[in-house]
Amino acid sequence: MSTKAYFKRDEIGAGKPGFSKTRSIIEAAFYGNNVVKVNTLREAYELAKNSPGTIVTDMPVFRGEEFGLEKDAKVLLFNDGSVTGRCAAARRIAGEPGVDCNDLDLKLMNAVYDTRYSILYHAEVYIGLDPEFMVKAHLLIPEGEENILYSWMLNFQYMSDEYVKMYKESKPIADETDIYIFSNPQWKHPEHPLGLTYFNTGTNCAALLGMRYFGEHKKGTLTIAWAIANRNGYASCHGGQKRYNLPSGKSYVASVFGLSGSGKSTITHAKHGGKYDVTVLHDDAFIINTETGSSIAIEPTYFDKTQDYPTNCEDNKYLLTAQNCSATLDEDGKVVLVTEDIRNGNGRAIKSKLWSPNRVDKIEEPVNAIFWIMKDPTLPPIVKLSGAELASVMGATLATKRSSAERLAPGVDPNMLVVEPYANPFRTYPLVNDYEKFKKLVGERNVDCYIINTGEFMGKKVKPSDTLGILETIVEGKATFKPWGPFTQMEIMEWEGFVPDLRDTEYKAQLKARLEDRVKFVESRNEAKGGFDKLPEEALDALKKLIIELN
Repeated sequence: MSTKAYFKRDEIGAGKPGFSKTRSIIEAAFYGNNVVKVNTLREAYELAKNSPGTIVTDMPVFRGEEFGLEKDAKVLLFNDGSVTGRCAAARRIAGEPGVDCNDLDLKLMNAVYDTRYSILYHAEVYIGLDPEFMVKAHLLIPEGEENILYSWMLNFQYMSDEYVKMYKESKPIADETDIYIFSNPQWKHPEHPLGLTYFNTGTNCAALLGMRYFGEHKKGTLTIAWAIANRNGYASCHGGQKRYNLPSGKSYVASVFGLSGSGKSTITHAKHGGKYDVTVLHDDAFIINTETGSSIAIEPTYFDKTQDYPTNCEDNKYLLTAQNCSATLDEDGKVVLVTEDIRNGNGRAIKSKLWSPNRVDKIEEPVNAIFWIMKDPTLPPIVKLSGAELASVMGATLATKRSSAERLAPGVDPNMLVVEPYANPFRTYPLVNDYEKFKKLVGERNVDCYIINTGEFMGKKVKPSDTLGILETIVEGKATFKPWGPFTQMEIMEWEGFVPDLRDTEYKAQLKARLEDRVKFVESRNEAKGGFDKLPEEALDALKKLIIELN
């Protein structure tokens, strides 16, 4: 599929696809006489390299000429002050109860007007890396923000000859227009001290105001692309997917869903000591076709934490840009990055596609298994779920902890256990849409479903070696699951050191409390946001059944 950028004159007007009030405010700004089009990555690189405050390191971009850069391109570093994470509290979604679009549209009008004396840069990219799903996106951002522009073009697919041809060959989708995003990171407003990210995903547009952190631009763009995917028969996935190519000639496709810092990237990129031939789709953003079970990557590169990659780490060979890290001089007087979150939490970098040698843009084979990554201390490291309703509602009540990638509103406890449905805080459509799509994958396509706990189990840390060992056992078909106590739709594999004891009254009480938390969350969706995220009764019944069985 492809999106629409050009309209016959009789297709233009009120009530027609692509012509909401918010989109009309945003799109017009792209045609101003103060707008400069940035057509190539080389242009974006030069702009970013010469932007005030950029640190041009002496670390070369590995094989940069293969994806549109000059051979001598260097890794660029830019720091965002004290803002080093995303801010969910700043999000406003048109169509949700309580969102005053008239008020926000007026603020947006003024935000656009206030840039009239600035040079604005216009860049274009593709989102989705296969003709089956390709969306064109446009970003407009003021002079001085060239590093965001460059990273945005790197993060998504720049318009290379190969992908331009691919896009032309893809089939246009009725009523789906190009994505338009207006950004002004220096915007300030007394009513929005944390900034404002305003989405109208029905007409594929957004305004990112007062947002200096690049991650807001990455996830803001994905927010709209995922909404388009949702409308067109795909499950939108914030997670990672890999294919194990087994010696028998068979394959095993595993999808893992988790928030940043949950272990999804570690699991996706794990090489398992060379035991398997592994193919990686992506570690953060992809979509699953609910009819065929095949999957498509949304982005070519990786926006990864730098915390676990010391300066001399081999993986840093694949860096393209870095954000919110420090720099120093090495023994040869070369400017190099200082990583490991010494400057601040959530240091980040964009890594090239070359980081995963066995990377693909599409996995044709149907997905075999879904793994919900949780940090619920009452759950053992692995639980197998049966029943499509239970499998999907457990994803809808995915329990985890916040990460340093998030900029929390004042007073929010970062250590509190929270529910983040399907590990996707970027959903702009009703939750039931995701519930039905994952239910369909399990119920109609017979996809297996598991919960992985990568946190602690009753005070004992689940190590990455435990998680990967469990995965290997499942992939090789050697896992033996047994009924978990009284539960009829949950089974466990007894992993040494993490066997739950339901005879322990304290443990049983805590497990019950966490299950009740899930019930309360689903019940709360009936009223929250005017019932926008209400789930069907069958979802609630599946959870209540677990509590009845535990009692």
